[in-house]
Amino acid sequence: MMLRIKRVPTVVSNYQKDEGEDAARRGGGCGRNCLQKCCIPGAKLPLYTFKRAEEIPGDKCVLEHDDNQAPVAFLDSLLLGQWEDRMQRGLFRYDVTACETKVIPGRCGFMAQLNEGRHLKKRPTEFRVDKVLQPFDGNKFNFTKVGQEEVLFQFDASEDGEVHFFPDAPVDADSSPSVVAINVSPIEYGHVLLIPRILECLPQRIDRESFLLALYMAIEAGNPYFRLGYNSLGAFATINHLHFQAYYLAVPFPIEKAPTRKVTTLGDGVKISELFDYPVRGLVFEGGNTLQDLSNAVSDACIFLQDNNIPHNVLIADCGKRIFLLPQQALGEVSSELLDTQVNPAVWEISGHMVLKRKKDYEEASEENAWRLLAEVSLSEERFEEVKALIFEACSYTLSEKEDEHLTQGAGDDKPPLEGTGSINKGRNCNMVSGTQECLVLQ
Repeated sequence: MMLRIKRVPTVVSNYQKDEGEDAARRGGGCGRNCLQKCCIPGAKLPLYTFKRAEEIPGDKCVLEHDDNQAPVAFLDSLLLGQWEDRMQRGLFRYDVTACETKVIPGRCGFMAQLNEGRHLKKRPTEFRVDKVLQPFDGNKFNFTKVGQEEVLFQFDASEDGEVHFFPDAPVDADSSPSVVAINVSPIEYGHVLLIPRILECLPQRIDRESFLLALYMAIEAGNPYFRLGYNSLGAFATINHLHFQAYYLAVPFPIEKAPTRKVTTLGDGVKISELFDYPVRGLVFEGGNTLQDLSNAVSDACIFLQDNNIPHNVLIADCGKRIFLLPQQALGEVSSELLDTQVNPAVWEISGHMVLKRKKDYEEASEENAWRLLAEVSLSEERFEEVKALIFEACSYTLSEKEDEHLTQGAGDDKPPLEGTGSINKGRNCNMVSGTQECLVLQ
């Protein structure tokens, strides 16, 4: 099965080339029309303000506005429409719509894309890969250095509880706006970046406020084929400036179809399940009494992982209703075979959308090979059980009487501690689902 989308000629961006290359001056500032102090004064960008909501979207996937009519169609007209405008203007490093894509035969339905140019034109990693938390370094590339023409719009909560769109709003440097910008090295149609509070220059680490913002973006898009993803440092993030990625692909991701089994429900109603019969072990969060409850449960789990130097990826699916949390092995623990493929098993690859750099790998793509590649970065069963137990402690979960009948006390007290877990209270025992997990390779 071949997937095809409209192809539009694209040339390399003039504004995210190597720092040593000259850019045409358009008057004022440094000449690059960037998002730093030199060019921000007087800058104006479109602004979309969303309505804060307590409830989690229902089956229709989008929260209804009071007048049932938003001022602009967020996904189709604003995000994708502006993305296509930037494509026509030649602000991408290569033409992603010309990349060949196929669904790999098999039960899982992994997708493979041949993108031979991405590893050559994508910005290289500029930091250590063995530390999840690293300080922001303004001397290295960060998103304040991009051209303002690469920003699609500002994205923030409405002050009056209504949705608004302002096509030409001043950029308030003091309030550090959150922005949505194109990814000039895209891997799919509509590939954008959500950069929370961009001028605060936050390092790549999850916090509660930023994660809730990402959920609101998924809700505003209102389409299950538009997902957001997050990669921590050490789990194939390449820029140490806080950002989420997102793109549109009208095919179910294999991870979204994978079976799950319920583990527990937190006191605030958030249900946590775990994946099984999938090459990467992970947790699935959904439900909750409020949207804030769901957001806090996931962000608290991520904060625990990053504070304990555990690389991880996050996929926000189903318009923010389901969130996949996927701890990874440290990069130094994966095989040389994986490294040779030049495939980075980041959030999109782990979700089942494989971006392959070599034609040989694309032509020989099989479900067995995809499964084996993804399994390389998965935690072992023992390690996953240990991490899972400590995540539940970090989330301060509570169990209902009904669940307690089906749960047995999990091991873990006699296992070696995780790096940096000295602050975790190990005196409490976590209740775990009995049984084992198997990583099955399909032949």
